[in-house]
Amino acid sequence: MRTVCVVGIGMSTWGEVWRKSLRQLFVDAALESINNSGVDHIDSLYVGCMSSGLFVQQEHLSSLMADYLGMPGIPATRVESACASGGLAFRQAFIEVASGISDIVMASGVEKMTDCSGDDATAALATAADQEYEVFHGVTFPGLYAMIANAHMAKYGTTREMLTAVSVKNHFNGSMNPVAQYPFKVKPETVENSVMIADPLHILDCSPITDGAAAVILTTEEIAKKLGKPYIKVLGSGAATDTIQIAQRADITTFKASTLATERAFKMAGKTIKDVQFAEIHDCFTIAELVVLESIGKYEPGKAGPATLAGETALDGKFPVNTSGGLKSKGHPVGATGIAQIVEIYKQLTGQAEGDRQLKSNPKIGMTQNMGGSGGSSVVHVLEVV
Repeated sequence: MRTVCVVGIGMSTWGEVWRKSLRQLFVDAALESINNSGVDHIDSLYVGCMSSGLFVQQEHLSSLMADYLGMPGIPATRVESACASGGLAFRQAFIEVASGISDIVMASGVEKMTDCSGDDATAALATAADQEYEVFHGVTFPGLYAMIANAHMAKYGTTREMLTAVSVKNHFNGSMNPVAQYPFKVKPETVENSVMIADPLHILDCSPITDGAAAVILTTEEIAKKLGKPYIKVLGSGAATDTIQIAQRADITTFKASTLATERAFKMAGKTIKDVQFAEIHDCFTIAELVVLESIGKYEPGKAGPATLAGETALDGKFPVNTSGGLKSKGHPVGATGIAQIVEIYKQLTGQAEGDRQLKSNPKIGMTQNMGGSGGSSVVHVLEVV
């Protein structure tokens, strides 16, 4: 298996982008990644997208995006795994380069979520849950994660203040991210007094709906060296699934798919969680960040909340988490989120994160964790700077 590197990154504007279409957002990010990398062509394209057919009535993205990128003829594949679509697109691109099938591959993600009504967006996102046994009975994703939060609170004593600390931290980080949808700080009392969505989750515990795209270029280490640009190595990749409905899980206070994906990524990388210095993880809701930190083995069950409250996951903490602002502040265009996580790891490892977001510790190894639905699928990557 060949060594695979990330040599270029690109992101479109994120937020409620009224004047750009799905294809325009994609092309913005894709062209930026090509220009950033210095490559003169790509051999193949992967596009992560959860639900463009429901959000903007556009399917057949493989043909559409290759065409509007000005590269009709190249092999292109749309990848779907709910909110983990971007991370899985990156994994497929990694496999293609590692196997020798292609030398230069673009992994991208895109979603246009605000061109429909709020009810339609909610219905589209609900397709990532079990339609017959969850959605039919009225549950939404805030409701599912509220159940997870209440179970975690009952089992481990997790508090409202711990959830709030996640939101405050991620908004602080996102306030320094020029592409973040919500680049502003929030106070604890603002979080706790915001509108209740599904008890105990307030609106400032929830990630927004977002328009946006992200893209990265993967290639061999030999080509990366010739390009003369900063690059990072993909040390390990892991993916896993779990039951789609939380009622079928033995324990809803952990994400089994994230645990399995992490174990597989670390096995490939020859590393452990102790070797990782920071992470971008899937904070679709504040409780998700805490459960993920425990599921990937960084903290024992019930200990991520106290660690967050103590500042361990802050920019200057022992293990910075979501330096980009995470889904909470940066935004969550579901198909693009996993690629944006790779973009942030690349920036941090190559010293290119904007302003005071750049970690002073000069990290060498970072990881991403991207998941779909209420944890029914997950993908993890471990990356290292050269």
